[in-house]
This record gives sequence, C-alpha cells and structure tokens, in this order.
Amino acid sequence: MDRFLVCAVVAGVLGAHGATASDIAPTDVKFRDLSVGRSLTDVPGNPQEGAKVLVDRGLGNCLACHVVTPLEKEQFHGNVGPSLDGVADRWSVDELRAIVVDAKQVFSEQTVMPAFYSLDYGINPRKDLQGKAILTAQQVEDVVAYLSTLKETE
Repeated sequence: MDRFLVCAVVAGVLGAHGATASDIAPTDVKFRDLSVGRSLTDVPGNPQEGAKVLVDRGLGNCLACHVVTPLEKEQFHGNVGPSLDGVADRWSVDELRAIVVDAKQVFSEQTVMPAFYSLDYGINPRKDLQGKAILTAQQVEDVVAYLSTLKETE
C-alpha cells in the first residue's frame, strides 16, 4: 500500500462540511514564500475547536503522526512527524496555515502529511471524497489558531 494511501486512511478523511460564501475555495488558496498570508474565512480561528479537530480521528487526526504534550490525555500520539510542541515558535501563523492547507507546497511532494484543504490529495481517492477537501476553511483556521498557542515551555 503506498504511503499516501496509508496516511489518508490514518487521517480518517471524511470530506468538507459546508462552506460559506466568504470562504476562500481550496482551488483559490494562494501560496507565497511558503506561506498563506490570508485567512481562509472571515471568522477568526477558535483554538478550542482547533484542538477538537486536531484529535478527531475522522478529521485532522494529527495525533496519528505527531506528539502534542498539552493533549497528553488523548491516546496514541505518533512519531512519524515532528512533535508539535513549540510549533508556534518555529513557524508563523501564515506558515502554519500553509502547512495545514497543503504541506507538499511547503516541504516537498514526498511528505506523507495530507493536504487538508486541497483537491489535489493523491490518486484514486474514495468516490465520496472526490472534489472535496478533508477540512473546511473554518476547521483549518481553528487548527491554525490552536497550533499558534503551542509555544516552547521554559
């Protein structure tokens, strides 16, 4: 089984849940200097909702690949990707948004991290997912808001 398919299965890809007219469509997201400088919605991200998306196995399922110490009560933190502890000190909000939208645009085509707000997420997607993003624009903003709270501890 190819690595992308494994990652997509692990991510529990379910497709987007409703968009609003003010949301930037996945096909209209603009990357510049490895970042996405414009919010995908007119609604600020909610860190509490972002944490829920991050741990939800049917949505972000970030813990399948990453450790997030503040969420240590959640089970099964992975070690495929780097720890997200302190990620807000390593990346700007615009860079975090770009990574969540489509990590392949930031790192390389070889990354196993899914493109959470893109329609270009691999070959042979499930039929019910064709033409849909994994997360909604608001869910991306919520995850970015949560990630931006993860500062290095002293």
